[in-house]
Amino acid sequence: MNIRPLGDRVVLKKLEAEETTKSGIVLPGAAKEKPQEAEIVAVGPGGVIDGKEIKMEVKVGDKVIISKYSGTEVKYNGEEYTIVKQEDILAIVE
Repeated sequence: MNIRPLGDRVVLKKLEAEETTKSGIVLPGAAKEKPQEAEIVAVGPGGVIDGKEIKMEVKVGDKVIISKYSGTEVKYNGEEYTIVKQEDILAIVE
């Protein structure tokens, strides 16, 4: 990975959204919700931001749930990534 996030930012690769509902209905591409589950591929160093020390609580390889419309989407080497602040991560999936 050649993308190195700064500060309290994290680079994510979104996991694919479900293509069928629980009842078995197949969803077309436009009807799928934006995926909220992602895998962390790079983590910034943390540091002091606005006078507060930010400790990174996530690590590369963690699967997380993020806010629905958070972050900045970027395309790098043909892959799509999302860069978010650590505070936009809602939970770690264990």
